[in-house]
Amino acid sequence: MTDEPLDETGSAPDGSDTTDDGCTLCDLPVEGSGVVADGNAFCCAGCREVYDALGDVEDVSAEDVRERQTVDTDPDDDPAVPDDHEATYLEVDGMYCATCEAFIESVATETDGVSAASASYVTDTVRIDHDPDAVDGEELQDVVSGLGYSAYDRDDAFSRRQADNWAMARIAVGVLMGMMVMLQYVVIIYPTYFGGLFYDERTYQFFTETLASDLATPFYLMIAALTTVVLGVTGKPILQGAYVAIKTRTPNMDLLVSIAAVSAYLYSTLSIAVGGPHIYYDVTVAIIVIVSVGSYYESEIKREATQRLSDLTTVQVDDARRVLENGDHEDVAVGDLVAGDRVLVRTGERVPVDGEIVDGEAAVDEAVVTGESLPVTKEAGDDVVGGSMVAEGALTVHVGEDATSTLDRITELVWDLQSGTHGIQKLADKLATIFVPLVLVLATVVTAIYLLTGAGVATSLLIGLTVLIVSCPCALGLATPLAVAAGIRDALRNSIVVFDDSVFERIRDADTVVFDKTGTLTTGEMSVVETDLEDDLLEQAAALERRSAHPVGQAIAAAAPIADGGSVEAASSESEPEDASDERVDSFESHRNGVSGVVDGEAAVVGHPDLFRDRGWEMPDSIADRIDDARETGNVPVAVGRDGTAEGVVVVGDELREEWGETLSTIAETDVEVVVLTGDDPRAATRFRENDAVDRVFAGVPPEGKAETVERLKGTGRTVMVGDGTNDAPALAAADLGIALGGGTAMAADAADVALVDDDLSSVDTVFELARATDRRVKGNIGWAFCYNAIAIPLAVTGLLNPLFAAIAMGASSLLVVTNSSRSLIED
Repeated sequence: MTDEPLDETGSAPDGSDTTDDGCTLCDLPVEGSGVVADGNAFCCAGCREVYDALGDVEDVSAEDVRERQTVDTDPDDDPAVPDDHEATYLEVDGMYCATCEAFIESVATETDGVSAASASYVTDTVRIDHDPDAVDGEELQDVVSGLGYSAYDRDDAFSRRQADNWAMARIAVGVLMGMMVMLQYVVIIYPTYFGGLFYDERTYQFFTETLASDLATPFYLMIAALTTVVLGVTGKPILQGAYVAIKTRTPNMDLLVSIAAVSAYLYSTLSIAVGGPHIYYDVTVAIIVIVSVGSYYESEIKREATQRLSDLTTVQVDDARRVLENGDHEDVAVGDLVAGDRVLVRTGERVPVDGEIVDGEAAVDEAVVTGESLPVTKEAGDDVVGGSMVAEGALTVHVGEDATSTLDRITELVWDLQSGTHGIQKLADKLATIFVPLVLVLATVVTAIYLLTGAGVATSLLIGLTVLIVSCPCALGLATPLAVAAGIRDALRNSIVVFDDSVFERIRDADTVVFDKTGTLTTGEMSVVETDLEDDLLEQAAALERRSAHPVGQAIAAAAPIADGGSVEAASSESEPEDASDERVDSFESHRNGVSGVVDGEAAVVGHPDLFRDRGWEMPDSIADRIDDARETGNVPVAVGRDGTAEGVVVVGDELREEWGETLSTIAETDVEVVVLTGDDPRAATRFRENDAVDRVFAGVPPEGKAETVERLKGTGRTVMVGDGTNDAPALAAADLGIALGGGTAMAADAADVALVDDDLSSVDTVFELARATDRRVKGNIGWAFCYNAIAIPLAVTGLLNPLFAAIAMGASSLLVVTNSSRSLIED
């Protein structure tokens, strides 16, 4: 395969059109790229390299992924979204499984003005595409909230706190009222069931006669009222889940829990009405409180996890400095910019939108968008991408035709991948689709058999109720969430934050682990890698570079102590910028490719070899050769000279993390394919190609290309992506599992399933260990729950258990699951 340039019409040499459809891999524009192979056009060599390696793999699109994970949904039936429709993202409390997703989507799409809806319980998010003139965001919130959920704007912190407070209040009500109900049972009702074992004969007779007298009715009604509050308030989310299961005809755990709780409630209420001897409100209270507290415990651990990431930064650009006709400027919202506007961007600020530089010259750090670790010098006529940062200088940018930002497009891609990819049902819910109908049929058949054999209506109903109660999946319902909560808990202890509880279901056996380079395998910070300068020359170069804001210059400045013996850190901490190095610099001049000046009375130049040639300074062949060698490693070589001659080289680069080699080797030992993916120049990835633990390296790949690369790798097996920056976010969201280093951006954390708060790459291996241990714990809990049912259900069917003992057995099984889940996972 050979690369061939495009002709003036944008066609390949064989006459096929290559520009209309964009890059063959990532769909970005290809005009002017000149990268064509076998009739396919690419936006860059990196995309071409990925296509060469993975082009023969079956293309796995996001729609295919959704089709594999969606319940009763066909992505081919999704309606097209009109261009004038906008997307609204709502955070939704109360989504627990894929049935909730399907229900919200079906109701939302029936709303006038809505063209499409896509929900994800994994991210508690629903995306609704709608006509803003027909229905606005607040009306959409009312539609979703009217289904029994709590929907609000993702940035509405007050509504989020309010939802958290309501959840806590429901649990408090359940525990308080439940204790009042159980107190009556423990003190009065249970002892009468067990004869005179707890009281003397006189006291026992008193309670027995009281419960058989007219005073019993008010007593029972009080318990019924308290139980009603527990069922209606604390049990609301469970009952809602059951309602959704019925509406979508997809049985889940909430349905079976609700049937058991409501059946015991109705039987007890009917018993009061007809003067029956027994009531089983305690069963209703126990079921609702146990399941609700378990779910709340899980959510609290996840809330603690998200709070650990409050220090992550965001890079979204909200405002812009628009240049007016008279040369003045005004601050405006980015959304108010239109094509043709000019915006001024100064040192330390981010470019608000994509465009072309019309004035100025500056070093631009595009790492957050492109993944390139090294700043690029830009001047008039060069294109600049929205979201990149001006490291040194000032630029006037002509707003592009679409007035959009590359960063904004990446954000949109992340949400498309997240909200459009449905969560996988929990294992317990999958089992429920079989277990729920089976239990209902069994209880009905048992009741009918006893009726037909003349056992009487009360006895038959009681045995049928016992079957439902003993089959109530409290242990099964707690098996997954508590094991997952234990995994999240142990992860936090290891400075690992798990955002998505389905991680421990999806990470069964990874086939491929993809590592981003910049900021993941490297520190993401520029520093001096090596130098052959004499100490005095290095100090002179540092003295000049302390006046420069360029990242490479700052790295050189940090490499040498200040002349008076102080440190760089000490100097930077002073309230005044003056330090000893200022006294040494008699003059200073900044150039697009370096700096120059007079230090200690000697003329000095620090920069690119071209700067030396432009000034007529001598560049020895030995130094030129050293510069070429440094470039082969992907680092930045900086020549340093004085008095007309270059005397040495400072090599600046993005340092590798100390633990990178061991981490990759450990993962490779588990027969997992290790891939390095980077937006850097291919020369910067040479060291990874030479590492035995690395199977493949794809370099020079843009953000959109990274996401598509991950999609194609997913066609070969389960794929995990490890990254840190905004440019990694689409790939993190597209992967089967995304792991973000905590030192990265907030967008990367939002897109990932796991974040390593301590920024320790070796924690990646701990993530896999925890996932495997959690999976074992889930299966162990579920195994015990089914063993319990295998023993208890036959006893209930034969009439050897009554509802009281059924409730006790149910509580004991739940206690065992809770105890098992409380153990440390790492020690397994």
